Formats: sequence, structure tokens, C-alpha cells
Amino acid sequence: MVVHSAAELVLAGLDPEQRSAVTAPAGPVCILAGAGTGKTRAVTSRIAHRALTGEISARHVLAVTFTARAAAEMRSRLTVLGVQGVQARTFHAAALRQVRYFAPRLLDGRAMPELLDSKVRVVTLAAAKVGLRADRAAARDLAGEIEWAKSSLVEPGEYVVAAAKALRETPYEPAKVADVFAAYERLKRANGVIDFEDMLRAAVWGIEEHPDVAEQVRGQYRHFVVDEYQDVNPLQQRLLEAWLGGRNDVTVVGDASQTIYSFTGATSSYLVDFPRRHRNATVVRLVRDYRSTPQVVGLANAVIGQARGAEARLRLELHGQRPPGPEPELRIFTDEPAEANAVAARCRVLVEGGTPAKEIAVLFRTNAQSEAYEKALTEAGVPYVVQGAERFFERVEVRQAMVALRAATRSIPGETPLPVAVREALAAVGWAPDAAPAGGAARERWEALAALVQLADEYAATPEVLPIGEAAAVERPVTLSDFNEELARRAAQQHVPTVDGVTLASLHSAKGLEWDAVFLVGLSEGTLPTTYARTPEQVEEERRLLYVGITRARQWLWLSYASARSPGGRARRPCRFLPQLDRSGGGERAGGGVAARRAGVERRRTQVVSCRICGATLLAGPDRKLGRCPTCPSDIDEELYERLRDWRARVAGAQKVPAYVVFTDATLTALAERRPGRTEELVAIAGIGPRKLGLYGDAVLALVGGAAVDDIAPEKTFEISS
Repeated sequence: MVVHSAAELVLAGLDPEQRSAVTAPAGPVCILAGAGTGKTRAVTSRIAHRALTGEISARHVLAVTFTARAAAEMRSRLTVLGVQGVQARTFHAAALRQVRYFAPRLLDGRAMPELLDSKVRVVTLAAAKVGLRADRAAARDLAGEIEWAKSSLVEPGEYVVAAAKALRETPYEPAKVADVFAAYERLKRANGVIDFEDMLRAAVWGIEEHPDVAEQVRGQYRHFVVDEYQDVNPLQQRLLEAWLGGRNDVTVVGDASQTIYSFTGATSSYLVDFPRRHRNATVVRLVRDYRSTPQVVGLANAVIGQARGAEARLRLELHGQRPPGPEPELRIFTDEPAEANAVAARCRVLVEGGTPAKEIAVLFRTNAQSEAYEKALTEAGVPYVVQGAERFFERVEVRQAMVALRAATRSIPGETPLPVAVREALAAVGWAPDAAPAGGAARERWEALAALVQLADEYAATPEVLPIGEAAAVERPVTLSDFNEELARRAAQQHVPTVDGVTLASLHSAKGLEWDAVFLVGLSEGTLPTTYARTPEQVEEERRLLYVGITRARQWLWLSYASARSPGGRARRPCRFLPQLDRSGGGERAGGGVAARRAGVERRRTQVVSCRICGATLLAGPDRKLGRCPTCPSDIDEELYERLRDWRARVAGAQKVPAYVVFTDATLTALAERRPGRTEELVAIAGIGPRKLGLYGDAVLALVGGAAVDDIAPEKTFEISS
């Protein structure tokens, strides 16, 4: 009875769609979850509800995600819901632990090979073996191609054909890349090391080729949840199928409109085709957005509403649930330095006004755009952090710390608690708690190492549960070796610890995150979409990138671009995905005053029309005329509408023009709904400009005031310039 009461509490506060997801029957379930719609709450509540009602055992659940942060959030929420024992891991972490556990059996007693924390060094050597001199940037590009191939289950001998079929932009001639790929594989084998894709393949091989391993793994894990299912690649899907072993108790969660990682091998096809592959699947759509204001949600809907292609079949129209907030701002600048300086100045105003720096983000298409904003924020005195593994994990102090942590596994006793072990190891590179320098580079160094310490504390809070058999499982604390593997995984996946400051991030690395205030910058053709987006599918992925960026904002959103890269440079066009916002009011128009141009300040500011009912951003012309969303309730005065129609027909007949030339149906509807009583209220309705105000303004105001069409003086009704 108590158990069922706890299960009922899990359902409390869920919206109808979330409740449907939670209570869906056992078997294949597909949750299409839009940005900010509470997907984590839905999936953790589903796991908890099934466990608390006795339908499943928590220890038989494996929930896989794409980031350690998301996995930790799942575990935390399940604990709050009163459910212990669920394994929530990334694909890599889950596979690594299984391979490590079964290694003695799979490798005839030999230890598991060392796991590479980065492909770059070995790729550089492999390139030299085949006659290529690859600098660090080229080696990273080659490593990315190898990672794509291995994630796509492509072997070196198949690479040339597969790359051509996938329209890959290869760093070298495809045959040369294939040679580097083959040399890379030979070097790994010769040195007894493996990479993360090898580790996933080993997990698949262990299950597919060893019945005893398959029996034990499948006995332990019987119910599966896969988050961000639109981002799985063929190798990860094969591992999932190996875990399932023909069973179908799997819940997948995803949003096809957030498919932005196809360049890594990820594909939304598994999400799109899920109902077809599982004929009895339950499909639930979560569309209530609890993250962003209706204004932000409206803009996001307008951008993704024009999407085409396979992913668009699962497009979700979000409905904002938060109170109305400020309108999104579109700003145009003379050049990129002016844009960066304006963004930095606004960030400073936000911080001084009480917005925490960590709740502000500046998002751009490519990492190369970061430098201008780093410089501008530094000059404005605003702290910032660059999101992305290269900046954090490539820092000298972080690399030294990782070396010290690996060395400490040989000198610090294995039973030492992880937080203690990490602090002892970092003391060797000069880090000490409560000894932060006053500022500058020394302060940045201290904070970077402090971020590792905090990460260790968080990681230590999650014990590992290993499958032992049908009746039992063993829980053990995580070790320093485990933590080193976690850091290697994070470095490979560009997953950086949180440090305070305004976040500078590419749109790709911003996925899964959210902030109170978001600046989307550099929104010009050639940058977004990038010039490398040549096929319709690639262009649509660029559209989805902008959509992801918009939906990161909770409250305040700024969109901007520079008319030229540098002062006096060649003019550029705005991003094609930006809706045709109303530019009729506020700010200075393009080609404004000389002083403004010299100062490099904004040249035009967009006015966004809001729904007077729900506050959502209105972008379509008819909606802006009405002043409301088409789905919001109308408060039209039907009698006034009919009088306006009658009046319009008489005017059109006298002028010998179609009725819509006088006023469109949408304008008449807006007049009958909003019932303007003064000239200022009349001209506020889109579609009524100075000319129509002069021709028809007095007549319309008289009709709104209650006059009959026959009572209006003929000169007011039919006055035309001759």
C-alpha cells in the first residue's frame, strides 16, 4: 500500500503528455520530446513508477545517455523519487565497465589494453608512416574522419566509397585518409592500445560471440532507456541491439529537430524509423515547453516550421508555459568588432544588473569566432569561460594534472577515497584548496584545477554496480583509475567541467545546456549556414543548429550579425533561416547617420510583435495583423465585422478594385477584435499605413464607434484621390 502511494506521488504534477509517457505499457516506447518539455522528468518518472509498482526491478534497468552530466542528473532524480540501483551511464561508460569486468574471460586472463585518451598523437604518427606531415589541426581532422568511419562501422578498405557516398569533406584525398586509417589501426595493435570505438566494438563482440557473457549481461539488464536517441550512431545502435538480444523493453527519447551531429556519424534514422521497426510501439509527444518564454518559443517554432526532409516529419510545435518575457532582439552591426563590443557591453550590463555570469552564453557557429568575444569581454571586464574540450583539456595545467592523476594510481593506496586521492595528486602540481590567487593567469590556473577537484567530488558520489549474477550485484566505490578513465572520455567527447563566467560556446557544444540570457551571434550567410553546407540535408542541419541555439534561452534572447567582417569589408546577407521580422519600428535604419557608422554601433533594431493573448512572438503577416496566435481564442465583435465587410464592399465597388485592396480579411478581423478607438490604436494594426489612414481612418473609427454604414457621410466612405 505504501509502495503504491509512492508510485502515485511520482505521477503528481505531471502534465497529460508526461503522464502518458510514464504509464505507457511495457515494450517499445518512443518519447518525442521537444526542447524544454521535461523529458528527463518523464523518463525518470517512468523508471520510478515501474519500479515502485513492482513491474520491474530497478537493478535490471540500464539508462544510457550521451553526457556524464545527463547521467548524473538521472541518478539524482531517481534518488529523490525513492529508487536506488538503476544504472544511468553514457554509452562509453557502460561499455567500458562491462569490457573491464569481462576482460579476464574475453582475453584469456590478460589485462585490458590501455585506453587512448586522444587519437591525435597516434594519428600524427600514422600520417608520417604514409608520407603525410600533419600538423596538430590536420591530425585532429584526420582523427575526426577515423572516428566517423569507426562509428559508422566502416573499415579502412571501405572508407573511400563510404566517404564519397556520405559526401564527406575530407582533410586529404580520400585514398590518403584511408591509408592513414589503416596505419593508425596497425600502430594501435602494435602498441597494445585501443580507442573508444574499439571499446564499444569489444562490448558488442563480447555479447555477440560469447553466449556466457551475453547471458550474464542480459540477465542483469532487462529494461533500457536511451536518451537523445536522435544522436546514436550505427556502432551505438548495434551495442543497444546486443544488449536487448531480441527483447523489446526499450524506451527511447529524442527530438529529430535537434539532430546536429551527423558529421560524427550520428543519425536520426533510428528515431524516425522507430515506430516502423517496432509495430506495437507507443509514441508520445511532449510539446509543453517549461524552459523558455512564449516569445522565445514562438521564434523557435517559426524557424523550425520551415524545415524540410526526413527529420521534419517528426517536427514538434512547442507551446510555451512560462509567463511572457522580453521580445527577442535582432541587431545588425557594421562589422564583427562592433558586434563583439556590443555583446560584451550588454553582458556587462546584465551582470551588473544581477544576472550571474554563468547564466549568460554567447553562441556561435565555429570555434574560430570565439577570439573576438574573448577580447571584447576581457576589455569590458566580464569573466568568461570557453566551452569545448580543446580549450580546457589542452591547457598546460590540466594536462599536467592528468599526468599527475595517472601517476598517483601507482603511489596512492587503492582504498583511498577518490576526493582525497585527487587532492593529494594535485598537490604535486602546486594546487591547494582555499589558496586561490587574486586574479589573472594564476587565478585561471587555480580555477581549472579546482574544476577537476569538484568533478572528482561529484563522480565519487556515484558508486558502480557490477553484474554478478541473477540474484545479486556488487556495489563498489569509484577509484582513481575510474576517474582517470572518465577524464579521458570527457577529453575525447569535449565535455568540460563547469567554471563560473559568461560561456562562449559553439552551437554544437551548447546542445543540452540552457541559460537565462543567450546571444546568438554571427548569423550571416556563409557562417550560418556554413559555406560547406551544399546539399539540402546539410542545409537543413544548419537550420536545426539555429533552432538548438534559440531553445537554449530561458528568458532573454539576442540575435545579431555584422554587415561586413571588418570595417569597409564586403557586404554580407543575413542568415536565410531568420524569419522576416517586422523592422518597421525602433532603432536606426540601415545606412543611418555618419556618427553611428563611425562608432560601429547597431544600425537597425527589430520590433517583434507579440500575441496579446499568450505573449508569443508573432512572425507571420496575418498573425501580426490580428495581434494574436491563430490558435489563441478570438474575441471578435461579429456585428462590427459584418458592418466593416459591408463598408469595404461599397468602397471597393466605388473604386472598382478588389475588396482586399481596401483591407484584407485579416485586417478586418483585427479591427473587429481590437476595436481601436483612437488614431494611434488604429495605426498600431499592421496593414494600416499613412495612405490607408488618410483614405479610410475616419470611416473606420466611426464604424468602430457604432455608426451604421448608411450613417457615414458619403465623402468619408468613398473619398478617393482623383
